[in-house]
Amino acid sequence: FQKNMMASFVQIATLVILVSFCVIIISPFAGLAIWGIVMAVAIYPLFLKLCAKLGDRRKLTATLFIVIGLAVVLIPGWAMTKSSILSLTEFSTELRAGSVEIPPPSESVAEWPVVGEKLHAAWTDAAANVEETLNKFQPQLREIGTRLARMIGSTALGLLQVAVSVIIAGVVMLYADSGYSLSCSIARKISPNRGDHLTNMSIATIRSVTNGVIGVGVIQGVLAGIGFFAMGVPHAGLLAAVVLITSIIQIPALLIIAPIVIWVFSFAAPLPATVFAIYMLFAALSDNVLKPLLLGRGVDLPALVVLFGALGGMIAYGIIGLFLGAVILGLGYTIISDWLQASGSAVADEPAGDG
Repeated sequence: FQKNMMASFVQIATLVILVSFCVIIISPFAGLAIWGIVMAVAIYPLFLKLCAKLGDRRKLTATLFIVIGLAVVLIPGWAMTKSSILSLTEFSTELRAGSVEIPPPSESVAEWPVVGEKLHAAWTDAAANVEETLNKFQPQLREIGTRLARMIGSTALGLLQVAVSVIIAGVVMLYADSGYSLSCSIARKISPNRGDHLTNMSIATIRSVTNGVIGVGVIQGVLAGIGFFAMGVPHAGLLAAVVLITSIIQIPALLIIAPIVIWVFSFAAPLPATVFAIYMLFAALSDNVLKPLLLGRGVDLPALVVLFGALGGMIAYGIIGLFLGAVILGLGYTIISDWLQASGSAVADEPAGDG
């Protein structure tokens, strides 16, 4: 017994040490790999359609997806990063030269309820005494500039990481069949009778979150962009991208849209400004209608399970948690439901007692 116990202990300890070192070595690439797998699962139906049109040439299709994905990610991302750097540099130069100008407010600002008169007075004073105003808020401006520089750097790094994830996604789609078989084999070890179902449910959950979160974010961003361009709002494309990002990370788009609507009322005629406000309110609140329709669609799970999993995962693990949280909570819900049903069946099959 002691000999067998020691042999088992050595085997288990060796396995734990080996797995620990594997996790440490792989951990720097875990986030990129997870993003690549999520992308591959989400767009694999499109991959199959394109592959069929190209004569089932999987390598050509995967290469095409990688090239298109890199173009979609890097070109707008580089343009946005370059524009942000140039704008920050230009403002810094004007600030040093003392040539910064603040446009005076229109008279309609004073007619705004509650804060109109005070805001108009403060705005007018700031426009008349630009240098004094900038000197007063110099520490805050310096802090804002530092944060913007850090944000631009992190954005550039994020674009590079997304580009690597796109390449990983292309490779994963190329070997999707063997990857699916491996996933089913691992799931059968966890649940012999429901392994394939758990794998298919995880795939469907990822695609459901893609439609319900990413898809709704894209729709909101497009709607907001149309409104910004139609009203002539400066940097409309950049603002639409901000609305897209905030929608994806579950921050209400109204927080971005409302200040822009108020600013439009400060210079535009009442009728176009009112039409713009109504349209932008529709764009900001459209996720309340679209998300229940798209989130959880095609998944054998309650929509609330998918929604809470996505939100909780995002709070705990960031953007990738949108997908991981929904999948993990969905797996837990399914396994517990199966266990409860099996327990109920076992109780029902017990013979009744004589008492």
